[in-house]
Amino acid sequence: MSAITSPTVERSHSGSNARWIGRLVIYGLLVIFAILYLMPLFVMLTTSFKTMDEIQNGNMLALPQAPTFDPWVKAWGEACVGLTCAGIKGYFWNSIKMVVPAVAISTIMGALNGYILTKWRFPGHTLVFGLMLFACFIPFQSVLLPMATILGSLGRFGVTLQNATGFNFGFGNSTVNLVFVHVVYGLGFTTLFFRNFYEAFPTELVRAAQVDGASFFQIFRRIMLPNSLPIIVVTVIYQFTNIWNDFLFASAYAGTGDSMPMTVALNNVVNTSTGVVEYNVNMAAAMIAAVPTLIVYILAGRYFVRGLMAGAVKG
Repeated sequence: MSAITSPTVERSHSGSNARWIGRLVIYGLLVIFAILYLMPLFVMLTTSFKTMDEIQNGNMLALPQAPTFDPWVKAWGEACVGLTCAGIKGYFWNSIKMVVPAVAISTIMGALNGYILTKWRFPGHTLVFGLMLFACFIPFQSVLLPMATILGSLGRFGVTLQNATGFNFGFGNSTVNLVFVHVVYGLGFTTLFFRNFYEAFPTELVRAAQVDGASFFQIFRRIMLPNSLPIIVVTVIYQFTNIWNDFLFASAYAGTGDSMPMTVALNNVVNTSTGVVEYNVNMAAAMIAAVPTLIVYILAGRYFVRGLMAGAVKG
């Protein structure tokens, strides 16, 4: 009996050892890649709490010996952005004022588009969706000049309104221009997300609501949106990250004035020279710029993959 079972036991042990070795290799590689990926963040964070003497005389990877919040305070309220030394706080709020409406508008419009393209189909809806999908592959650089022409026309229209009514209603305002640009450019992506999600949504619920007399917007507000939380989270994370981190559109359409968003201001902080490059202040400013996206991913990151997979299999 022992002669029969012994090879089986040996094969079981060898298979178990192979699995353990495989796991060790996989987890070891994951740990190595995680360390390499997080190393820049670690350097930024530790440097932002060091004094200049410690940075110049110490090790870049060493922990701060006497941690200080002075670089953060200076980056927020005293750092020089070009010729103005009032910190980055004003530009931080410029980004907030741009990102929040752009994300909200593009998400709502994407949800409406996805709702129409799946539950209220019309002749040519496939062509419309194809054109919107094509917009997802247009590079940023190719729309700079056409968009500048459109924004110039909107600015002139705002001047006309200003002369006629005393109000320009935001036409020609740099922040409003950036909101418009990001809504237009992001609409293809948000429509794609919601269209794929609603494709798997039971059409019978919509038909039943129609039989009960529910209108177009009642169905959208009471049935579609309450069941769209996973894809809303995906869209908000995607749009927030792209818009907050955008530099090309911001530098092209916001100029270098007080209406600059955070990314342009951060670039100017780093490139402003006052004799000594204050690496701790620069790192603190970069960390402040990264905090909103970190918060969004920490609070809603676990729903991101879940939301992407929610519409992957049609029910």
